Amino acid sequence: MTGSGTPGRPTTGNVRVLVVDDHQMFATSLAQALQSESDLLVVGQGTSISEARRLVASATPDVVLLDHRLPDGDGVGAIAELHRIRPSAKVVVLTATTSDRLLVAAMEAGAAGFIAKTQRLDDVVGGVRAAAQGESVVSAKLLARLLLRLRRQGGGSGAELTEREREILDLLAKGLSNADIAQELTISVHTVRNHVANLSAKLGAHSKLEVLSIAVREGLVDST
Repeated sequence: MTGSGTPGRPTTGNVRVLVVDDHQMFATSLAQALQSESDLLVVGQGTSISEARRLVASATPDVVLLDHRLPDGDGVGAIAELHRIRPSAKVVVLTATTSDRLLVAAMEAGAAGFIAKTQRLDDVVGGVRAAAQGESVVSAKLLARLLLRLRRQGGGSGAELTEREREILDLLAKGLSNADIAQELTISVHTVRNHVANLSAKLGAHSKLEVLSIAVREGLVDST
């Protein structure tokens, strides 16, 4: 990863970041690069799922960068447990592979997005900021492909969505950001965030991607 950037910089407070990766040189380099950004604060480094559990509880990160392959297990399989420890944490999966199977599993587990280890540093920094702001860290093109691969069970979740929530759900499925949705519907970004929060609460999701995975599974949104 090379380069640096400041896209989507939050206006208040530092984003607390935890890096979990067993490749020490990569993890240390990434942590140092993130720490050099004035709005990001690296609150810990871990090399295993067990360390991730401990650090999520003690360091209270806003964003967790989590390797998908760790010595004591599958990082994707640990996402639900990390959310039980700290429900507000946004987990972004670090991947050496971009297989649809892995990415769909991460999406269904509640990941906020994915960052390939080959991506530029400014993309990683931008992804951390986006995740902290509740955005999905995934391109619209990749999202469209993954939605087609999600399991569809139907039957309904019992969640009663308002007409506006369904509108926003459809726009989320197109890969639109909160700002894009606000512009499309001529409402404020704050209002969009409230609707997304309501969707997350109704569907029991921890991220926009999990909202979409549940919505597709329950037939609440058309992914075709």
